[in-house]
Amino acid sequence: MALDSRLWGKAAGLGRNARGAHRTHPLICHLLDTAAVAEVVWDELLTSHQRSMVVGGLRVPDGEARALVAFWAGLHDIGKISVPFQLHRNGPKSADGELLTQELGDEQGYDSVAGAALDRQSHEAAAHWWLAGIFEEIGYPSSKRRPQSQLSHAVAQLLGGHGGRFHPVVYTKDYRCPVARHPGLGTGRWEEQRRAHFDEVRRVTGAVSVPQGRMSPGAAVVLTGLVTLSDWLASIEEEIQARLREEGWAGTPEDLDAYWQVARAAAVRLVEHSDLLGTGFARPEPVQCAGEISLVASVEAQLPGLVAEHGPGLVVVTASPSQERTEAALRAAAVLGHAANARGLFYALPTGSAADSHMAQLHAFAEQALTGPWRSLLLHSSSRLKPAEAAQQWAHAHALGDVSAEPGEEWVLTANSWLNSHHRALLAALGTGTVDELLQAVLPVKFNVMRLFAFSGKVVVVDEAHARGAWGQKLMLRFLEWAAALRIPVVLAAMSADKSVDAMLAAYRRGSGGVAEPMVQPRRLPAWSFVDAQSGRGHLPRQTAGTARASTLSVEVVDGEPYDEIRAALAPLVEAGNGRAVVYRSTPAEAIRTFRLLSQELPGLEVALVHEQMRNKDRWRRLAACRSAFSPDGGVSGPSVLVATPMLEHVRGLSFDLVVSGPAPLVDLLARAGQSAGGQPRLVVLRADSRSGLDDVALVRRTEIVLGAGRTISLPEEVPLLLDEVYAGELVDGLGEAAARELQRLDNRRTVRERRATGTAGWLQVPGPRELDGDLGLLSRDHPGMEPELLSSVLGEEMVHVVCLYPGSLLEAGGLEEKLAYDSKRKRRPKPGQLVPYLIPVPQRLVDGVAGDANSDWRAMAALKTVLRLNMTREDGTWVRTGERHRFHVSELGLMVDRLP
Repeated sequence: MALDSRLWGKAAGLGRNARGAHRTHPLICHLLDTAAVAEVVWDELLTSHQRSMVVGGLRVPDGEARALVAFWAGLHDIGKISVPFQLHRNGPKSADGELLTQELGDEQGYDSVAGAALDRQSHEAAAHWWLAGIFEEIGYPSSKRRPQSQLSHAVAQLLGGHGGRFHPVVYTKDYRCPVARHPGLGTGRWEEQRRAHFDEVRRVTGAVSVPQGRMSPGAAVVLTGLVTLSDWLASIEEEIQARLREEGWAGTPEDLDAYWQVARAAAVRLVEHSDLLGTGFARPEPVQCAGEISLVASVEAQLPGLVAEHGPGLVVVTASPSQERTEAALRAAAVLGHAANARGLFYALPTGSAADSHMAQLHAFAEQALTGPWRSLLLHSSSRLKPAEAAQQWAHAHALGDVSAEPGEEWVLTANSWLNSHHRALLAALGTGTVDELLQAVLPVKFNVMRLFAFSGKVVVVDEAHARGAWGQKLMLRFLEWAAALRIPVVLAAMSADKSVDAMLAAYRRGSGGVAEPMVQPRRLPAWSFVDAQSGRGHLPRQTAGTARASTLSVEVVDGEPYDEIRAALAPLVEAGNGRAVVYRSTPAEAIRTFRLLSQELPGLEVALVHEQMRNKDRWRRLAACRSAFSPDGGVSGPSVLVATPMLEHVRGLSFDLVVSGPAPLVDLLARAGQSAGGQPRLVVLRADSRSGLDDVALVRRTEIVLGAGRTISLPEEVPLLLDEVYAGELVDGLGEAAARELQRLDNRRTVRERRATGTAGWLQVPGPRELDGDLGLLSRDHPGMEPELLSSVLGEEMVHVVCLYPGSLLEAGGLEEKLAYDSKRKRRPKPGQLVPYLIPVPQRLVDGVAGDANSDWRAMAALKTVLRLNMTREDGTWVRTGERHRFHVSELGLMVDRLP
């Protein structure tokens, strides 16, 4: 049967020919395009370990695995040879509006059974159903009772998942006669053409071997990522236009052989232009240390030997939050990355603001540790629209003086880079983002396995690994299981060792299939440990790290009206004419009010402000200014104070003489106190102040009891003991009856809340690598009642992003800066990238019921679904927008949201 080149694979974005008909790219050409890209991805992009997981699972030599990978990638869209796809009413049309493929439906053999055109099976699912049977026919291992356990079904299911979701298992009775369930697949020439395309892709790629292995979880992740990535690259519209065949191209074997050479040449160019190649880790310089050594020196001197002997794995660093801890984590990442031949790093933090603040240190690290070209992206909720634009604006914010060239322009992606999109951004060599990016890899969201693939070629660093509550802990354990199974090098940094850190160690060891002997993280601070991914065994350094900076923290708890106490605490700085302080307020609104009052009432004090409800560009600029002004050797002269929200506690490199904070759990207070300078840091706690809405009430109350009216704490020795004291069940025993009853009530509510969060996360999370049992569909399973809102609640407080506009213009410093730019193809659709610097992250709970002012074109854009557009008006010198239940005020100080009575 001759191959029919009229069957189309791509049409969108290819324009029209001289007669006004849509241009189309034959399906066979797209299949060969994807196969050719898969060869290059296999050769140039995969790490040696990623390839070894595939070769080991399939039990074939490397060369045969390469051909099989290209063959399978080339089959990913074979489900497009179906009635609903080829004859879809929205398919490519002639100048007079007739479907170009209408003639197929009128030809003998292309007729279809009743209901075929109405079959709603996707082309991805159709590929899964049909390929399971054909792979069995050509000799791939199969099973009647448990098809998912054998390669014939596993490869079909994998290819059916290239759209981001795997489909349920197809049993023998269905895949041997798929048309009975899905008439849209068609019979007659539809079936003949699927077989003809299958045979030609196999012939051209040379995949003649029949593997007898099984699809391991690691191989499934790598192959899914490779196929999906190859499809994405082969689908770039501008590149397809350069490969379009002339009308009348027949698709004979000779034509296909010639086209294969065209596709291979194009594939090399596509991968080279993807900004993905060439990044690696330099060999760490050997370090010799004697006597008491610092945490960084301990890691540098001893980890390379452990990794050289046992291979890469997991490093856990426990120390108080500081630049030294971050540096130790990065040095560990450099050692692991070189040993694993990793091609990049992802640095995960609890919040987007924390990610923003760490990016500069990450770049300094990358300049020393990474080799070859590397590209960096910001990856969190308010940068996800266009990560490259976010990174560029971040660079603008950190420019010093009248610098003409942007600092770091050699690392920042261009705005039109192929990587500059939602799902592809994680592939960038250097990513700085939130831990949610990791946790979504183990939730049944679209392209979750693509996330695992992106991480499988990198080192992952998780800073503040304990900071996401019960749900985050549960999901992190599952991620670490997958990380170990995929041999992903991981570095975890936490304030102190506790049961949650021990659980993370156990999860990584479990995922590696290692030994069952228990292992605990050393309780002394600072400390680090290592688990090799090969055996799951734990290793401790022979020479422990000494305390780099011992100090005594003075904690004073005051009871007066919060603002009066703040002013009283700052008064000595004003009188002395020097000193630096930071004041933590619970909400952006409180921070703005405090900033205004201090600026008015203490004229001798230099007051700065930063919080999360500022526009991205303003927050980046202010954080950059803070790092410059409030660093240990910063240039602030005279008394100065920084007013901030809890987002600042994750920012490193700041140094203050005094820290003032409202009530918070002890771990957060210690993180804030860690920003105090000198050997006698000071922390003033405002007992009467409001706590953050996200704080655990029980832990705040327990912290208040432990601190009392104040105490001194030896850092870091007493930190583990103090944390144990806060969590101890016996704390209730020393209280009066009423206080004990109240604390017990709060504890019970916390327990219920944690169990609910843990249960929900456990219900939603994907199975571990050893629980799949061959069924990839479990990674995409839909649960009854699993709505997007539920996923959002598991991932933390749901956020929306507000953009404030004066009709048609973006607001800047109280005026109008620039007109809103629109897409050149769709004139009424705004360019999302232009909005990134102006986005303001706001908790959903603050804007419930606000409809916003977006038009239908705006709302139809997937990128803007979580962007709340507000058209502002000028009132009394302020930009405001008043709705039915809310009033919004926006200024250079940020956004304030007031709920109307």
